[in-house]
Amino acid sequence: MLFRIEAPEAMSVGTTFSDSSTFAKGEDRAWYGYTRPLDVGFHYYLLKIDGAEVPDPNSGMYFGAMRWGSAIEIPADDQDFYTLSKVPHGQLLEIYFHSPSTESERRAFVYTPPRYDEHSDKRYPVLYLQHGWGENEFGWGQQGRVPEIMDNLIAAGEIDPFLIVMTYRMTNEISFGGLREFKIEPFETVLVKELIPYIDEHFRTLSDQPHRAMAGLSMGGMETKQITLRNLDTFSHIGLFSGGSIKPDDIEDMDAFKKSNKLVFVS
Repeated sequence: MLFRIEAPEAMSVGTTFSDSSTFAKGEDRAWYGYTRPLDVGFHYYLLKIDGAEVPDPNSGMYFGAMRWGSAIEIPADDQDFYTLSKVPHGQLLEIYFHSPSTESERRAFVYTPPRYDEHSDKRYPVLYLQHGWGENEFGWGQQGRVPEIMDNLIAAGEIDPFLIVMTYRMTNEISFGGLREFKIEPFETVLVKELIPYIDEHFRTLSDQPHRAMAGLSMGGMETKQITLRNLDTFSHIGLFSGGSIKPDDIEDMDAFKKSNKLVFVS
């Protein structure tokens, strides 16, 4: 990928992509340089100007690697399922809910499927979807393309509509490499005791265990595992995306688990 960066007074310019070429100033006084060939998918980056790492003004802003910055997506051959398409669209709503346990107002994003507001008597299952370490509640909706994926799958008749709730999981406060410092209990309280009741009160949910799922990416998968196994009366479907696995030894009562849990998906 070629960069052209206008910083005529700078002494050095580059990007945070590893193995990039040395950037050189052209006749137009702009700086030019190449990244290494980039893999298909989503990449965070920053510009480096005289030692300062700054966002690219030509990029959108994304939260990843524990900071707001720039990103680029290299298109994939199978991108149709997450591309913005001419289909009925749902909404990604930004909400705030009070958390007594943290004495704060907390934010969540809620995906509602197409025509949610037109069918006032219909209720929906709910997926609580958690981001990875170093990201936040914006991640699944922005770089994860949740609305586009859901809209396309619903339009194709491949899934039944459901709600998706995404909130910040209180893990960025730990230092990099400090995973052993992390305690799941504060977030478990926020999710199970505060957010879920709020969602069930303010949205048309099917508010019973058979219709409630939790899934997460990376550290969000680790949190999913810990929270769901301790709250089998709350969640019936579990998804772990690059976030460990669930072994038979992790389950205290396998017969009870098989009766209450409908799915464990690990990828």
